[in-house]
Amino acid sequence: MDKRALSEMGRGTSEPAISWLMRLTLDRPKLVSLAAGFTDNASLPLSATRSTLKDMLAGETRGRKALQYGTTQGDPELRRITARNLQKLDSRGFARQNKLGYAPEQVVVTNGSQQLLYLVTEALCDPGDIVLVEDPTYFVYLGIAQSHRLRCRTVPLESDGLNIKVLEQRLGELEQSGELGRVKLLYLVSYFQNPSGVTTSFEKKRAALALLKRFEAKAGHPIYLLEDAAYRELRFDERGVPSALATGSLADRVLYAGTYSKPFATGIRVGFGLVPPEVGEAVVRLKGNHDFGTSNFLQQLLLEAMVSGAYEHHLGGLRVRYQRKAEIMTRALDRHFPKSVTWQKPKGGLYVWVSLPRGVATGRTSRMFRAALKHDVLYVPGELCYADDPRRSKPNHQMRLSFGGASDSDIRLGVKRLGAILKSFCS
Repeated sequence: MDKRALSEMGRGTSEPAISWLMRLTLDRPKLVSLAAGFTDNASLPLSATRSTLKDMLAGETRGRKALQYGTTQGDPELRRITARNLQKLDSRGFARQNKLGYAPEQVVVTNGSQQLLYLVTEALCDPGDIVLVEDPTYFVYLGIAQSHRLRCRTVPLESDGLNIKVLEQRLGELEQSGELGRVKLLYLVSYFQNPSGVTTSFEKKRAALALLKRFEAKAGHPIYLLEDAAYRELRFDERGVPSALATGSLADRVLYAGTYSKPFATGIRVGFGLVPPEVGEAVVRLKGNHDFGTSNFLQQLLLEAMVSGAYEHHLGGLRVRYQRKAEIMTRALDRHFPKSVTWQKPKGGLYVWVSLPRGVATGRTSRMFRAALKHDVLYVPGELCYADDPRRSKPNHQMRLSFGGASDSDIRLGVKRLGAILKSFCS
């Protein structure tokens, strides 16, 4: 294939791992996929959506509004409800609500949270710039960084989020090397992290923002915290951690990315961001060139579901469903996996992060991965979740398992198949 006519970005962008993982899942009907983060098919709100659509299209005024173009930034009422809900979620962790940073004017509605991540990166970063990321992190964002030719520098995770001492060390090293001016973002998946399941504590969010503020004077420009909260509403209990927006005076450096897709229906693909005005203006202009607005029809459908209570009702049941599926998976892991293999019981989200003994490779070209495919079971190789960083070689002894999309019986079957394979490698 002659690629000479392609742009540098077109030539340099690798196939996203999520693409071939999803293709494997869809192309092989007998394959038990514990890989791609599909949501639970049986619990998709078919009846509620059918009823919502009927109500939305019943009146001529509302129906025609839904079928007409909207605005680039998004429906004003949906943005207002989004800002209000964020403030409500964050206020649970405090005696009083903090109103700073929750303005509807700062909300932009996007095609899933993925588009917001892309737009923010496009608005802030030039080729060669540096993004600080958790180690491990969401591998789809690593694809965005690779496509934009960004350099990633990693900060290891602890049980309550990134290691703040190492973050300070990384920033100091970049200052010493004269590269601090190229640092634009710290990217965190802050709730039930994809892939590790770790939730970042509010104290660590505040500490990270304080460090970014301290170093940005020497960088010569603001350094932002991009908080990816895609799994925030998929918690298994009622107690939630406030977002970085609740840090008061530090919130002007927060770029918050959320989604309505995973908590309601992934096919709707409606996400949102809440960003400071100086970044938001650039994001909306870029979005105008991408698509001049997220589907107004889908926004009106989602808005109707939220106003009617259908969204919240569905979410309550979904949390119960995912907690049950997580328990099914962890019980199967206890039963079938060797004792030398470790994992943490999830408290929300869609994933279990599994660590094998070091030296037992799980990568895409490994014997383990090939054996799994031969036995019709698929996982995400852990190496995909680690950025290229000259400071360390990528760990290659982990796997991410998803309990989201697989049926109860397929979870049990897939873990059983993997367990049999693992016993031959970890004996």
